[in-house]
Amino acid sequence: MLEKLVNGFESHLFRNRKWVIISFIFITVFLGYQASQLKMDAAFSKNIPLNHSYMKTYTKHQKDFGGANSIMVAVEDTSGNIFNPVFFDALKNVHDQLFFIPGVERSQVKSLFSPSTRFTEVVEDGFAGGPVIPADFSNDEYGLQVVRDNIEKAGIVGRLIGNDYTSAMVTAQLMEFDPQTGKAIDTIAFANQLEQELRGKFENDKIKIHIIGFAKMAGDVAEGAKGVLLFFLIAILVTAVMVYLFSKSVMLTILPLACSLIAVCWQLGLLTVVGFGLDPMSILVPFLVFAIGVSHGVQMINAVRRRVLDGQSTKAASASAFRSLLVPGGVALLSDTVGFLTLLAIDIGIIRELAISASLGVAVIILTNLILLPLVISYFELPKKPDNPQKAQQIENIWRWLSNFATPKYAVVVLVSTVILYGVGFMQATKMKIGDLQGGAPALHQDSRYNQDTFFITDHFSITTDVMTVIVEAAPEACTYHSVLSQIDQFEWMVANTPGVESTASLASVAQKVNAGFNEGNPRWEILPRTTASLVQAVGQVPTTSGLLNGNCSVMPVYLFLKDHKAETIEVVVKKVKAVAAELNSDTLQFKLASGPVGVMAATNEAVSEAQLPMMLYVYGAVFVLCLISFKSLKATIAVIIPLYVVSTLAQALMTLLDIGLAVSTLPVIALGVGIGVDYGIYILSTMSNKLTNGMPIQQAYFEALVERGSAVIFTGLTLAIGVSTWFFSDLKFQMDMGILLTFMFLVNMLGAIIILPALSAIFWRKK
Repeated sequence: MLEKLVNGFESHLFRNRKWVIISFIFITVFLGYQASQLKMDAAFSKNIPLNHSYMKTYTKHQKDFGGANSIMVAVEDTSGNIFNPVFFDALKNVHDQLFFIPGVERSQVKSLFSPSTRFTEVVEDGFAGGPVIPADFSNDEYGLQVVRDNIEKAGIVGRLIGNDYTSAMVTAQLMEFDPQTGKAIDTIAFANQLEQELRGKFENDKIKIHIIGFAKMAGDVAEGAKGVLLFFLIAILVTAVMVYLFSKSVMLTILPLACSLIAVCWQLGLLTVVGFGLDPMSILVPFLVFAIGVSHGVQMINAVRRRVLDGQSTKAASASAFRSLLVPGGVALLSDTVGFLTLLAIDIGIIRELAISASLGVAVIILTNLILLPLVISYFELPKKPDNPQKAQQIENIWRWLSNFATPKYAVVVLVSTVILYGVGFMQATKMKIGDLQGGAPALHQDSRYNQDTFFITDHFSITTDVMTVIVEAAPEACTYHSVLSQIDQFEWMVANTPGVESTASLASVAQKVNAGFNEGNPRWEILPRTTASLVQAVGQVPTTSGLLNGNCSVMPVYLFLKDHKAETIEVVVKKVKAVAAELNSDTLQFKLASGPVGVMAATNEAVSEAQLPMMLYVYGAVFVLCLISFKSLKATIAVIIPLYVVSTLAQALMTLLDIGLAVSTLPVIALGVGIGVDYGIYILSTMSNKLTNGMPIQQAYFEALVERGSAVIFTGLTLAIGVSTWFFSDLKFQMDMGILLTFMFLVNMLGAIIILPALSAIFWRKK
């Protein structure tokens, strides 16, 4: 039945090949125009699991307490002392410039020059205070001395002022939408504005500007992603050279490359049609689409050339190659597509867009490289000159030697070695960590400008961007009750003594200091008053702009400042917070995770951890079903999947050895590697299956499969690996990590298909 359908489809296509090719041209022009409209998109919301319980808490209270999408600008005086007129002029200019950049939540801009930055001191009559920088501030020696005194009274050293007085901080929260246009903030354009309007304008020999935050990081990643174009061009050149060495024909080199580039064009155009942009992580997908397209294109030209050398005309050879490769090639590409679609199960926007982008790209390869390519080849005349007999004999000797793996004697050795290798890899893979394993932005190298800015701020300030906020929800006016604040104080104390927590802040701890101030600053009175009147007096001194309470005092965050955002640190702190919250939660008081940058990371790490096993089950389930439908044999399906599973385990072991954590950027790699790696096994086993059905011995069937498909399979593995290996030199750390893992998976999956698969076949079909 399937054979009749394929033959009928082939007959219809080749009878109307001119009109089919013209249709492809029109579609390519249309989608090419659409691709030209594609824009970079790096929205903050795409990087977080919005449906995670932590993120529901985050979004619920984002308006009152800000979110994780913040900007920190440290202004450094290179002389080592900020108390000079030049520095204060620069600090005010940075504050004002940041205040007026579109997309900044102006009420949340904080620095020494913010009216909300105030000091309070105990005097004979009670309390006195005011703005740290008074309204009549003069930028001279006297005015700077007044500000210095106010800074020490305000207790902002380590927060808005560097611990060593060499720098000062300007912070701001960003909005999701531009209030002027109503459109989502263009994160990358915003990052460019920060670079031009802050660092570009105010950095000089005396002043240095250090900028960190999600938007700036996304901008630096997007800047580094521009280098992907260079790697893409290098990949095209390397692939062209290798295809020429394989085909010995300029025309057979150009055609698969052209069809693969058409697939890339279609994929980018379709992204615009469905309303997506191209984020920094998905920018790697076009290369993968090109590489997969070339791999299937090489299978096609190899099949056509072999038939031409057997005496067929180019048109007849193209039609025959189309019939023989449509089913195995289609199954392989469908396996890739469905495998990538399984990434949709992960509730993170950037991964879902990667899944859709990769799936669209691989799906169109079915049209461009399995249908268009043989139709175009049929219009050309291929040389019928046979290969060099001596070289052909050498290659045949290699295939004859490799065919030994399909004998029981060699198969036992291979399978025992595979089991041992799998066991070692599995033990190592169990040590794999979830999340980031290094300081700074994991997407960038440690020596990048962004990470150097991060390290400067971490070294010179007591607070960092590594903040986790626990949201305390209670009834309105709850902060006027001693029982409520005492529980918050108890929670803060228990969590503050957790490894990885550098410092904490909450309304309870601040109220204690205020109470001591009302009692002549006596440290004995640094406690929470038990009477409501005294408690109202203490809490009343803390404005809502402090971020320690909302308007009706029903929500009071507890801020945890962590030493870093490494996976292990976050895991320990989250575990402790959950344990303490479970102990203190009641019907009237709830401690909820989480907000702040580290709260987002914690949610992301948990989402990745929860998605890991289901994703693998979905990927292998999809491959299993499609292979079972294609081969109609459970043994054949298992023979294809076992090598893939072993290689996936070894890839996870490699991640632990190289200190690569399982994060948003690396989670899809395993699915990509499995989806692409299955192609090798399907092409070889589909050829073997036909011959085994006709009664051919297993070793001979494998030998003939290698003669027919072996060169293309090995060539594909090497070409894919060489292409992605260039990513090792990328400015982006996550691209380098992906390049290492994909290089490993492409090569080892190819070796698995030509070594482990025949060994399994020798056992499964030993009667043959």
